[in-house]
Amino acid sequence: MSAITHGKNNWALFLFILAGIVIGGFISELTAGISWLSWLGYGNTFGLDAPIILNLGVLVITFGLTIKITIGSIVGIIIAILIYRFL
Repeated sequence: MSAITHGKNNWALFLFILAGIVIGGFISELTAGISWLSWLGYGNTFGLDAPIILNLGVLVITFGLTIKITIGSIVGIIIAILIYRFL
């Protein structure tokens, strides 16, 4: 017997949250020039300052990760979770 899980798909929630982060970040970039909405762009950036480069002679691989969390992306995550819950 295979176990059948009832309920919503976790991958769908992951994709909704990812879309919320992207759309929220995009909105925070768009509203940066508007004085009464500029608070959406407030946030912090963290990650690797300099990328890590692995040179294998024939193949060069560059590793790097920078994450920018803004108020707009947090609002996007919250809206994405609410949409997921009501679908």
